[in-house]
Amino acid sequence: MLDFAHPWTRFALIVVIALVATGIFRRLVQVLLRRFAIRHPMGASIVARANAPLEAILPLAMLLLAFRAAPDEPARLVDGLEHILGVALIAACTWFVVRCIGALEAAVSRFNPIDLADNLRARRLQTQVRVLSRTAMVVTVVLGIGVGLMTFPAVRQFGASLLASAGLAGLAVGLAAKPVLGNLIAGIQIALTQPIRIDDVVIVEGEWGKVEEISSTYVVVRIWDERRLIVPLQYFIENPFQNWTRTSSQILGSVMLWFDYGLPLDPLRAELKRLCEEAPEWDKRVCVLQVVDSNERAMQLRALVSSADSGRSWDLRCKVREGLIAFVRREYPQHLPRLRGELESEVRAADAAAPPFASRTVSARR
Repeated sequence: MLDFAHPWTRFALIVVIALVATGIFRRLVQVLLRRFAIRHPMGASIVARANAPLEAILPLAMLLLAFRAAPDEPARLVDGLEHILGVALIAACTWFVVRCIGALEAAVSRFNPIDLADNLRARRLQTQVRVLSRTAMVVTVVLGIGVGLMTFPAVRQFGASLLASAGLAGLAVGLAAKPVLGNLIAGIQIALTQPIRIDDVVIVEGEWGKVEEISSTYVVVRIWDERRLIVPLQYFIENPFQNWTRTSSQILGSVMLWFDYGLPLDPLRAELKRLCEEAPEWDKRVCVLQVVDSNERAMQLRALVSSADSGRSWDLRCKVREGLIAFVRREYPQHLPRLRGELESEVRAADAAAPPFASRTVSARR
């Protein structure tokens, strides 16, 4: 026969009631979350990721409330168990917030894909959400660890003594944490002002590539030859760089060629037009051939063509360059750039009258 007058018996009964109430409340919460996920597709990802932390938060919170009714003796054992439950609840809440932030980021990425032709808005949203979510995760984890440590009396005393002498200590910590804090602040600036976005085409340190990832401290740029360039976030705030897709992915590409002055330009312009019309990379905006430079040997031509993005522009420029060179070699081979020399008649007569093996002077004109 149980003695309900005994304090430990009442405490055990309270714990059992708390656990049963936790199970009922958890079922109710799951039903409400499922209905929310059905009505709001974006919320389905949040519900799926937040389910595991909730499974830990609810029983820990109920047990912590039940421990308020625990007997006073032995106080050391009860206080120790209550402290462990409190730290576990703080960890579970931190886990819950981090999972919710990650679920929000995943939902935004899912409903705003960047594998589209016009993905400027999607890239802007993904960049903001990714950078801000990573920053929020770091802040949440740091706060969770700080709150958990402050539950220990020794840590609280250390914190109080540190605040009492926070002059030099704060300065030293600030100097030591300058790179971390600088990148953290730079990440917030990038998220708000967006000098770069996910999938932007950039030139950094002389390397052409696309922004593959933006973390809380660095940016990963995928170079055209599959290498990865890791750049601190602070670099994009303090140093100049090229962004080819800041407002639009459309771009102009130029092809520079040298030909003889005698080459007629109208047939070459017609050939350029034909090459562009046959190329799927051309977006039908710009197709121009101009003489942009000249010297004593030849003239320099520039074929200016347009494409929807930098990748197509590279392919189109290669096709135009190969096509124009092939056209000139086939139709006007005499006008390819070359060095020419002309022998004057007087020199020829002198050479004819000179004895064998005599030195000859040739006047060359390029």
